[in-house]
Amino acid sequence: MNKNKLGMGSVLLLGINGIIGSGIFLLPNQAAKLMGTASIFVLIFDALLVISIALCFAQAATYFDKDGGPYLYAQDAFGEFIGFEVGFVTWAVRMIAEATMAVAFETALIATFPSAEPYKNLIISVLIIGLAIMNILGAQVSKVVNNIITVSKLLPLVLFVAIGIFFIHQNNFTPLFPHGTYQKGAFAQAAILMFYAFTGFEGLAVAAGDMKNAKQNLPKAIIIVIICVASFYILIQIVTTGILGSSLAQANAPIQTAFAHIAGQFGKALVAAGTLLSTGGLLVASSYITPRSGVALAESGIMPPLLKKRNRYNAPWVSIIISMIITLLIAWSGTFGFLAQISAISRFAQYIPTCLAVIVFAHTKTRQPQSFHLIGGPVIPIIAVLVSVWLLFQVNTQQLLIGLGALLVAIPLYLIMKAYLIWGHKNKQSL
Repeated sequence: MNKNKLGMGSVLLLGINGIIGSGIFLLPNQAAKLMGTASIFVLIFDALLVISIALCFAQAATYFDKDGGPYLYAQDAFGEFIGFEVGFVTWAVRMIAEATMAVAFETALIATFPSAEPYKNLIISVLIIGLAIMNILGAQVSKVVNNIITVSKLLPLVLFVAIGIFFIHQNNFTPLFPHGTYQKGAFAQAAILMFYAFTGFEGLAVAAGDMKNAKQNLPKAIIIVIICVASFYILIQIVTTGILGSSLAQANAPIQTAFAHIAGQFGKALVAAGTLLSTGGLLVASSYITPRSGVALAESGIMPPLLKKRNRYNAPWVSIIISMIITLLIAWSGTFGFLAQISAISRFAQYIPTCLAVIVFAHTKTRQPQSFHLIGGPVIPIIAVLVSVWLLFQVNTQQLLIGLGALLVAIPLYLIMKAYLIWGHKNKQSL
């Protein structure tokens, strides 16, 4: 059985592949618009926050032998209702993330082919509906395709950093802030935005059951993955800033524009292909996984059993159609930058309960043997929660309501499901 488990090398690749995506291809300009050269420090801040949250996930995972992630931790620590909230929001987060990826693909495509601009909603619709039809027909993503996509997205980024570092102009790093002055609130806005580029690390903790020696390897893997990704992101931000200077803020596809400066059409085409393949590949994988989140909720008994209804191809067609409709509505609602912020905000509905659960587990699971202990006990979870809450207080009300709206929607759904389960139990007893 152990030979089918993932070793440390595979876990590291899984983590890096799960994090690096459309965010780093398309967000350096957004961060530069808000913070200029100082956006490099925003990435360092985000990396430290992500490491602290990820360590909480690693600690929580040591208490359980099965997969589950945030839903499992929240239910065990805080009971059925909070577990339902986090479980439901997990599905919502996946739909928001899929919508964000669809808009990212459209943004990258229009940056490469500007004439497609008038058809952006059509592009998004064809993507999301087409992938839903593919999944209803039982299509699956193969390991070969995933490996090709991983190489295709990392190769242009590695080449860009390796070549671009020799074309940096020192003068492009001044002034530190746009127009030489820091605008109040810009740091928090940039931090929330760039945080999206780090999301996905929680997949390592959720898949703990597939790892060899998970209790020992998972914490190490999380730290190594985040440090590698953060270092890579910081290098990319330094190189794009060093090549484009203040014009970085105006570039729709920043890495593509910067590479075109130093390698001409070849560099532009290489990054464009990498961006489209990376985003498209993640979108294909997401379209397969997202409906399964709804199925998992139904199988856990916290959502209607209709969601797990399957067709002759063994595809959960009801969950696929519902996921498709909601994803489509979200994708139509905003630009990539806006949706990236919403996607990042929504993730905190999983992250904060997990950090708090770790504090609870320290008192309720004292007899369980552990191979990993957070340094400082509750210090890291408390810091992670306080910084996360501070960031959420910095975003505007509209973004907060959209990002965390699933928590509000879940309340009446929980009451309906509770009533349905009680009614079903009474009917069984009467029979």
